[in-house]
Amino acid sequence: MNKNNKYDLIAIGSGPGGQKAAIQALKLGKRVAIVDPNPKLGGNCLHDGTIPSKSFREAIMHLSGFRERAHYGQGYRVKQNILMKDLTDRTGSIESDIEQTIRSQLLRNRADIIVGFASFVDANTLRVTQEHTQRTLFADKIVIATGTRPWQPDTFAFDRNIIMDSNDILRMDKIPKSLTVVGGGVIGCEYGSMFAALGVKVTIVEQRDQILGFVDSELIDCLTYNLRRQKACIITGDKVLSCSASPDGRAVTYLESGRRVVSAKLLVSAGRVGNVEGLNLEAIGIEPNSRGLLEVNDNYQTSVENVYAVGDIIGFPALASTAMEQGRRASCHAFQLTDVGMDIPLPYGIYSIPEIAMVGATEAELRKDKIPYEYGIARFSELERGKIIGDEVGVLKLLFHRGTLQLLGVHIIGEGATELVHMGQTVMGFQGGIDYLVNAVFNYPTLSTVYKTAALDGWNKIVATEGLPDEAPLSEITEELH
Repeated sequence: MNKNNKYDLIAIGSGPGGQKAAIQALKLGKRVAIVDPNPKLGGNCLHDGTIPSKSFREAIMHLSGFRERAHYGQGYRVKQNILMKDLTDRTGSIESDIEQTIRSQLLRNRADIIVGFASFVDANTLRVTQEHTQRTLFADKIVIATGTRPWQPDTFAFDRNIIMDSNDILRMDKIPKSLTVVGGGVIGCEYGSMFAALGVKVTIVEQRDQILGFVDSELIDCLTYNLRRQKACIITGDKVLSCSASPDGRAVTYLESGRRVVSAKLLVSAGRVGNVEGLNLEAIGIEPNSRGLLEVNDNYQTSVENVYAVGDIIGFPALASTAMEQGRRASCHAFQLTDVGMDIPLPYGIYSIPEIAMVGATEAELRKDKIPYEYGIARFSELERGKIIGDEVGVLKLLFHRGTLQLLGVHIIGEGATELVHMGQTVMGFQGGIDYLVNAVFNYPTLSTVYKTAALDGWNKIVATEGLPDEAPLSEITEELH
């Protein structure tokens, strides 16, 4: 065996999970290789998903003048005729800059970067193929971090031009006049709201009764109001049967109700499938599920002890943030590094326009579990900082235990929501309560003050009901029923 081909750890995939697994092992003094078929590092997160879409959103927010419309009117624009190139040029430069940062970090820590497709020969051996050459690598530990790709249902005639998935949408040559989005999940609502902000006639179709069904209903009401104010149409409770391109080059979406939705372009956001093709997992006895996802234990080990899997390839929650932590923890376990994990609640961020973020329980979950809770609410439009930046829709809701005041959930919509949520996450991570937020002093004027305002709202509700019995007397309940 050539010692140059022997590693302590090999990460298959250079996205967030693979990167952090490799970096953690390198920091422990291990010999590490990272294998990816794309010469540009970063995986789907950098080149097709998270970074391009969020960069695209930021370009829209700037050029459309969206943030300033509360001050200068709905017709305000930084650039009157926005082209697709205006938006994607910014995306491309950001991707390039981040890729160089990732590459520099890996090289600085002496990782071997190998371009090619990896497939298993056995549990410790990989065959890496690039064009017409092959190379055999050996490793004590292997981390699968190959990510996912958009699922393409058979009933949709994808052509990457008129009928597209989320990987295709940013490769359009021009901004369409109208866009149908099939799927009211995270990706669908993000892109739907982005194009609506550009003045595109957007229709979102969701077969469930509500878009973003896992999000607090009050926040969804705010998002829905904002989308409809921008002339977007939201169709819920209706299933898409199929879609195809019409002879005149438009996309036609056929709904179960009999309705037809016609638009210039169609984005299908129907979930994702794991990138397992070509890995030859059968050689080591690992069987993906029907969506190409891999099952792992609490240490991110597959059914093969020395083979780990992290990131989107293992399914929920399928976030770049969680992939990074999974990769780090997988390496810690692989090399017996004691990692004292804390039970910290996981935050979610949705980069719609406006942003949505949440951490902890929803009201529906607390009601179901019969937990006595109260809420405090604050609106950005009532804050001095909110007025300065012109946020008219922002809302923060704090859910807390009536008896202990412990913070149980934080739900935010509005400017900077995905940043603000971490303050609530920190308080919850230390089992803190709204009494901390009531007594804390915040810089003025800041959006962070929204926490104190919401906490005071909740606190005053508790004060107003002091001395009342925890439950209504049975006689009063009986009288009320009669």
